[in-house]
Amino acid sequence: MLDDRAKLLMKALVERYIADGQPVGSRTLSKASGLELSPATIRNVMSDLEELGLIASPHTSAGRIPTARGYRLFVDTMLTAQRDQLPAQRLAAEQPQKVIANAANLLSSLSQFVGVVLAPRRASVFHHIEFLRLSERRVLVIIVSPDGDVQNRVLFTEADYTQSQLVEAANYLNANYVGMAFEQVRDKLASEVETLRSEIATLMQAAVNLSTDASDAQDEVVISGERNLLAISDFSSDMRHLRRAFDLFEQKTQLLRLLDVSSRAEGVRIYIGGESQVVPFEELSVVSAPYEVDGQIVGTLGVIGPTRMPYDRMIQIVDITSKLVSNALSRPR
Repeated sequence: MLDDRAKLLMKALVERYIADGQPVGSRTLSKASGLELSPATIRNVMSDLEELGLIASPHTSAGRIPTARGYRLFVDTMLTAQRDQLPAQRLAAEQPQKVIANAANLLSSLSQFVGVVLAPRRASVFHHIEFLRLSERRVLVIIVSPDGDVQNRVLFTEADYTQSQLVEAANYLNANYVGMAFEQVRDKLASEVETLRSEIATLMQAAVNLSTDASDAQDEVVISGERNLLAISDFSSDMRHLRRAFDLFEQKTQLLRLLDVSSRAEGVRIYIGGESQVVPFEELSVVSAPYEVDGQIVGTLGVIGPTRMPYDRMIQIVDITSKLVSNALSRPR
């Protein structure tokens, strides 16, 4: 447990390091903290903080920098978000995809880091379906959602269907299953297979399975501002760090996992790089928050930047953007 003096010095050290990006020495810390302590006393406190794993001393400097554990202590117990006025922003209630893209751009431009948004999963419900014969054993499946979104899938079939058979299958699906989720259609088709001609049943089941798999893979991460990292000394001075960050954005799998975890938490969450497998890179931290549609959480958004980021401002940016997205997507169109 830290005493008040150690807490003040720890808070001053983190804030100074975030501002300057340089290891903080005892003389700088004395000025930043406002405490009238001798350099020897400050060095003793810093030695205690280092033993606790809250700060570390780089080999190239006598100063100290925060560790992941130190950042976590700062964020959880010492952070006071300043409610300085952010520029007035608005996200127009347009198509959901455009709102999501605009939100990622807004996060990036306000933070000067990387903005990420996990797009809401689209409802796997269809309003209309068509089959078009492309060539032998290749069929184009055209799916129209209730909001007019059109998706095309190419289906490779075991049998070669004529166009008249494809029309018959599409007519049956449109007549009996419009408005149902593909999972429901799949289950219902399985129970009705005896009443359908076998070749048509096989075609419809294959098409529904394809559509279900596609809807399961619809989680999409929208990223904006990756190039902002090039202007951050923490990354531009070490290409290895920069390459790892860009690998993360390229693969997106880790981001999906992180944002999925964030969507199950209320309010703004902060993930410090290196403190867990959620953010395995020590150089990166994430500030995230879920957003809603008509009161139901459907996705997550956030800012990814260096561990040395101004967390108070990032909290404001993420919190405000999540509310803007929720309002834009919840308005009746």
